[in-house]
Amino acid sequence: MNKTAAVRAVIEATADEPIVFTTGYACRIAQGVLDRPNHFYMTGSMGLASSIGIGIAQQTGRPTVVVDGDGSLLMNPAGLVAAGALGSLPLVHVLLDDGKYASTGGQHVPSGGTDFALLARGSGYPRVERIERADVLVATLRALAGTCAAPTLLHCALAGDEPPVPPRVDGDLAAHAARFATALRKSAPC
Repeated sequence: MNKTAAVRAVIEATADEPIVFTTGYACRIAQGVLDRPNHFYMTGSMGLASSIGIGIAQQTGRPTVVVDGDGSLLMNPAGLVAAGALGSLPLVHVLLDDGKYASTGGQHVPSGGTDFALLARGSGYPRVERIERADVLVATLRALAGTCAAPTLLHCALAGDEPPVPPRVDGDLAAHAARFATALRKSAPC
């Protein structure tokens, strides 16, 4: 599964759950696949996708999906520690691990010796899975989307060539944030 297939699987497996897409290609691909009001596309702040997702999950109490990158997670592993310390946090942390900073020129991410599963478990994530196929990602996310009650890491090992990546997220970023906030309020449980 490549990054596009993984992002497509996340979107296919979810409906109105809040989803935070990390900066770079992940948010561009997501907007190109299907733009929904409940999608938050980071256009900067690399390393903070999990922090944003933690805040959303904490404030709403709803299962929240974070689509993160390996380079982004390495930039701020404190997000794992923060989420792991909140044992009942309904957070599904999808890690897209392709070993490169794709959107800045494909530089190598120095993660070869990093055991992301061990790092997540050591931080308090009670559930960690390695996923290599899009259909398994869809099935796993569908099962978790409405029932997630504790931090979960889905480590997606990516391989294969990417199709051309859609253009940068466009539009008024303040309007985008307002649209996301409105979607969260509309879908909040009673």
